[in-house]
Amino acid sequence: MLTAIAIFLVFASVVLVLWIGAQDVLAERMTPGRLSQFVLYAVFAAGGLGELSQVWSEIAAASGAAERLFEIMAVEPAIKAPAEPKPLPEPARGEVAFDNVHFAYPARPETSALRGVSFHVRPGEKVAIVGPSGAGKSTIFHLLLRFYDPTSGEVTYDGVPVSEADPRELRRRMALVPQDTAIFASSVRDNIRFGRPDASDAAIERAAEAAAAAEFIRKLPRGYDTPLGERGVTLSGGQRQRIAIARAVLRNAPLLLLDEATSSLDAESETLVQKALSRLMQQHTTLVIAHRLATVLTCDRILVLDQGEIVEQGTHESLVVRGGLYARLAKLQFQGT
Repeated sequence: MLTAIAIFLVFASVVLVLWIGAQDVLAERMTPGRLSQFVLYAVFAAGGLGELSQVWSEIAAASGAAERLFEIMAVEPAIKAPAEPKPLPEPARGEVAFDNVHFAYPARPETSALRGVSFHVRPGEKVAIVGPSGAGKSTIFHLLLRFYDPTSGEVTYDGVPVSEADPRELRRRMALVPQDTAIFASSVRDNIRFGRPDASDAAIERAAEAAAAAEFIRKLPRGYDTPLGERGVTLSGGQRQRIAIARAVLRNAPLLLLDEATSSLDAESETLVQKALSRLMQQHTTLVIAHRLATVLTCDRILVLDQGEIVEQGTHESLVVRGGLYARLAKLQFQGT
């Protein structure tokens, strides 16, 4: 309707000027030259009026978007830094403990994701978390990174409850390799540097070598300066995963969190990355989430989750002998029966 009214006013104003001016020219009250001037002015004014309708439409759209933006900015986050955060010890040890933790996601308060989970990870220890889908494995990472607070119980990092520490300082001491890697529409170098913004180019290249990513990076048109496109559309799933591993190597945090870190790799790449991760895991406390049990055989301890509870824990050999859930999962994967 606004556009129709604007078009009508534009043409009506020009026609009105022409009609009145023609009458004055015929009555010799105005010269033809003066009429031409008025017509030109009318065209300019009509054009401005037409643009005004378009600008008003853009203002209305921007106003609606800004209103939504201000609503989002006004939302108070549920997870906040304490007024006086408790300092984490220096140097960091990477020690993790869960003490009788219960948790349900806010969207599903009636369904418990974790039920009385308790375990302790010593500095330098490699612990795997396995179990069926929906058992609560990723939830443990979410609570440790303090994306959520537990319903009850306590999560501690280096002896400090994560709810009493500064979330920025807490997360700075962790390196996460997620299952779904976020790749930005920037260069390879900038994507790896996301793990540590102040890293030098030499450190970035060493991290890529350690993550078995340097070989495919060198084959790209501009090497480390090659743009990867939105969400890394120019890379395969395995290549995106190796970029994420290079970030973790570059970050060099005391605690390494691997969430299906080799899930998108082919057999050859997985072998290379497993060697790189083995070297990295020797120097850091490591928590590994894995469905493919072949990736957890070298871990010091395996926690088996089922329906939010730790039902078994031990080494691969001891769990297989026990004949429980882990033994059934191992039989399915290693024997195919």
